[in-house]
Amino acid sequence: MALQCGILGITNVGKTTIFNCISNTKGETNAFAFSATKSNMGIVQVPDKRLYELEKHQVTEKIVPTTVEIVDIPGLAKGSNKGEGVGNKFLGDIRNTDAIIHVLRCFDDDALPHIDGSVDPVRDLETIDFELQVKDIESVEKKIERLQKASRAGDKDAMHGLPVLNHCREHIQGFNNARTLALKDEERKYIDDLFLLTMKPVLFVCNVDEKSATGGNKYVEKVKEFLKDKNAEILVIAGAIEAEIADLENIDDRLAFLKDAGLEEPGVDKLVRAAYKLLNLQTFFTVGPKEIRAWTIKKGMTAPQAAGVIHSDLERGFIRAEVMKYNDFIQLGSEHACKEAGKFYIEGKNYIVNDGDILHIRFNV
Repeated sequence: MALQCGILGITNVGKTTIFNCISNTKGETNAFAFSATKSNMGIVQVPDKRLYELEKHQVTEKIVPTTVEIVDIPGLAKGSNKGEGVGNKFLGDIRNTDAIIHVLRCFDDDALPHIDGSVDPVRDLETIDFELQVKDIESVEKKIERLQKASRAGDKDAMHGLPVLNHCREHIQGFNNARTLALKDEERKYIDDLFLLTMKPVLFVCNVDEKSATGGNKYVEKVKEFLKDKNAEILVIAGAIEAEIADLENIDDRLAFLKDAGLEEPGVDKLVRAAYKLLNLQTFFTVGPKEIRAWTIKKGMTAPQAAGVIHSDLERGFIRAEVMKYNDFIQLGSEHACKEAGKFYIEGKNYIVNDGDILHIRFNV
């Protein structure tokens, strides 16, 4: 599925370092602010141990994880909404993403000067929010102008939309993000087409130094205090360590490095899973001797829609889905055993696919 998470933050916070740890594409890192001239795009595999558990019960030629697209957006700064640091172009890149990973600098490093002269992740967070809010106000005001013209011509739908948009503008002008705006379902249609930057779901990543990888530090605590009432998810990642781990090809070397750092798994694995969750995604599996594959779908998708992710012909000619639950398959050990135990289900077009479902699609075109 063509869904994207954008990694953003103030310049020189370690975004690209973290991006390089998880992506198949490597972006250039250096200590100079605004040195990047374009966003980096990468495909990231979603870690899922279930694939290898499935392989224990079905010998297969290959295992294919599911993926998410990650966009590393060059560092922003005060005035990005006016083009500072070619910020306008990058704000446009953010608009094309479905969710945001906001990286906050929570480490001291004299060799990597902060653009504002000191490390303050809450100040940086507020700077980015303000830049996005300014662009959102511009978008809302442009639509208000359009609806005002339409309403004067007697368009009743435009008349209904104007109060919603005015309320939205007032909310954002109060230094609030659009995602905290309370709207009824019938009101949401008036702003959905604007793809507001502050409407996107966000995950905060505190990028810390090596000694703070497991316990955090004073900067992390400051971020947690600031976000405590905002229902925000916060991850703590030591980007420099993660980069060193990612460079190790031998899995045993990686595990030894993790153990020495006091980590159970790479922090970027948690980041990828959190990004997957942020996008409201879930996984179903197809299992066979040729391949065991994880597939990405939006939560709430029906069996035909899930079939369409595999191939459009499967959705067009959908007849039924043969379904096994992951836990049933692992416990019982085979498709035959699931059938014998009554754990093999035949589902129709209205079936809502669950995370971990093992599907075989019957179709005819």
